[in-house]
Amino acid sequence: MTVLSEQEFRTKSVEALEDARRALLPLADTGEGFEVELQNGVLNLVFEEPTETKFVVSPNAPVRQIWVSAMARSYKLSWAPELGAFTLNGEALPQLLDRLTRTFLDTSA
Repeated sequence: MTVLSEQEFRTKSVEALEDARRALLPLADTGEGFEVELQNGVLNLVFEEPTETKFVVSPNAPVRQIWVSAMARSYKLSWAPELGAFTLNGEALPQLLDRLTRTFLDTSA
């Protein structure tokens, strides 16, 4: 595991959240009932339909991870230099959020 400096972590986490936001916009634009908001370094997926729910994605600088709170679970992603991404079990942040979003929308429909 590669430990990033605080500055490297800040830069890479900002890029990762922006990449995840961009990756989710096409799904949000299909009228699936959720919005993607990136404010103050925190990415929120806000669902209005079928139930009001929020996924929160935030950097955790002290441990150099990105944490995702979604569907009553916590996901902690670490930097994987070989993939150039924050991952959990080899799954990069944008793919994890896409999967969780689709799972939530499918199970809540």
